[in-house]
Amino acid sequence: MHMLPEGRLNAAFWLLLATGLVGYHLALIFSGLVPNLVSRPLHMAFILPFVLVFGATTRRRLISGIPLAILGVSAALWVAANSDRLGDQYGFLESDFQLFVAITLLGITLEAARRAIGWPLPVVAGLALLYGLYGQYIPGQFGHSGTPTASFLGTLTIAEGGIWGALTGVSVGVVAIFVIFGAVLNAGEAGQGFMNVAAAAAGRLKGGAAKVSVISSALFGSISGSASANVASTGAVTLPAMTKLGYPKRLAAAVEAVASSGGQIMPPLMGAGAFVMVELTGVPYTSIMAAAVLPAFLYFLAVWVGINAYAGRFDLKGVDPADRPARRDVFVTSLFFLVPFSALLWAMFVAKYTPEYAAALAIITGALLLFINVDLKSRREQIVDRFVSAIMNAAKQVSMIAAIILCASIIIGVLSITGLGVKITSLILEGSGGLLWPSLLLTALACLLLGMEVPTTAAYVICVSVAGPALIQLGLEPLQAHLFVFWFALLSTITPPVCGAVFIAAGMVEENWLKVALTAMALGVGLYIIPLGMIANPDILRLAQDPVGALFAMLRIAAGLMLVSHGLIGARKVLSTVLLVGAGLGIVFSAAII
Repeated sequence: MHMLPEGRLNAAFWLLLATGLVGYHLALIFSGLVPNLVSRPLHMAFILPFVLVFGATTRRRLISGIPLAILGVSAALWVAANSDRLGDQYGFLESDFQLFVAITLLGITLEAARRAIGWPLPVVAGLALLYGLYGQYIPGQFGHSGTPTASFLGTLTIAEGGIWGALTGVSVGVVAIFVIFGAVLNAGEAGQGFMNVAAAAAGRLKGGAAKVSVISSALFGSISGSASANVASTGAVTLPAMTKLGYPKRLAAAVEAVASSGGQIMPPLMGAGAFVMVELTGVPYTSIMAAAVLPAFLYFLAVWVGINAYAGRFDLKGVDPADRPARRDVFVTSLFFLVPFSALLWAMFVAKYTPEYAAALAIITGALLLFINVDLKSRREQIVDRFVSAIMNAAKQVSMIAAIILCASIIIGVLSITGLGVKITSLILEGSGGLLWPSLLLTALACLLLGMEVPTTAAYVICVSVAGPALIQLGLEPLQAHLFVFWFALLSTITPPVCGAVFIAAGMVEENWLKVALTAMALGVGLYIIPLGMIANPDILRLAQDPVGALFAMLRIAAGLMLVSHGLIGARKVLSTVLLVGAGLGIVFSAAII
């Protein structure tokens, strides 16, 4: 049970609040249209106690978090209660009290994000606010004409141009539902099902323990949406299995970090990023999924080839027959994720429901499966523990993601109000001389730098808001530009100096993180090449419109990737490495050259 030290009453309060949060987001799906200035502030009211109080790690944070949560919840509830009147104000604050509410909401949004993920994102959002308030005093093209304070702060807090904007709408309506879905799956036997299927599929192969990690992490990562969470969960099983078989520690940790990072680009769920992309591009979710599937396959293909190359160097063994799951266990445990996933896909593709409605049906299906265990029996205590685990984990994860998205929404709002986004777009175009490939490299560098400090989805949103228009202006299709930015926002999970997935995996096997990072970069080379390959071979994103062209483009990139991967890992001499890598890159980018 998820109890706090203070006792049962405290635990019951948090469980009740978490149940309310989960129930609220599910009710929104079935209740029809709820005004945005009602549903989004209520979303914030539910998540603040979990970020500011439940997540408090010290007594000082707890004492300061309680009044902040009360203030923030009160302000959000006030906006929801007065939504009709505020809608008629068109984002203009009409009293000192409304100004106080606006400042409270912005300040607590920054603090909630700081407590959820640290300083970097709130600092960027704070600088954006200062720019909006005082940017008119900046000389030259990067100043702005100025916006009245009442209008600027009001647009961000009582209208749909800031923290209640479209991005928060995605967090409320879609991201929260899929996070709940993931929590329900993880509370039951689905996680073990992923591991068993992976072990049955790849356990007997050479390097089998590493390949089990790749498959299980790809499956688990598609629902977790977090590379770090993926490493911590699947790594608890796969890392001991690899080290027990004599795998070098740096390789075992690198495999887990690379495979876990790939989960975020793996359809059908792709964490939260795919649904944010739907809102920003206007492209249907099914089209985004179709465009993303072949690049994701290529990523894991490159990892697989790299593992084969390492297997030749280190004589990596498969999983011992005694440690492989029995066929019955594979079949039964796989049903715990196959049934909910089948319900999700049927609802989306056959019944043609919206992704969020389909996810709600899948949640109900997954919740029913929590009543039985792998022995197909029901135990009352186990059922209670599973539901408590699902509800509490869902509430904590929804709250953390919401805190990030609310803070990122401030930045997006300021970019829109001040026109700074357009100016940065112009700077990118000028800096690259109006050429596409230099613009892509500038954007990739910005994604890498920003991704080191903020989570992938937030880095993607900020980068695409400023660089996306420039890339589209230079001839890329919107979806092409967004997928490019999303992939590169993921780079920092395995790229030094800040590589979250690598740090966690290295810590779990007690290995030097830099050794793990260098191995992970070689294994995950597809993360650096495939986004650029998508630009050079745009047909790969058109699987739904032109399957033959998409498959041909995939084969070309696959051939190049296999050469690059083998050259970096399998080749023993410098000249062989240079020739193989050069040939591989030539094949991947031959379409762009021609």
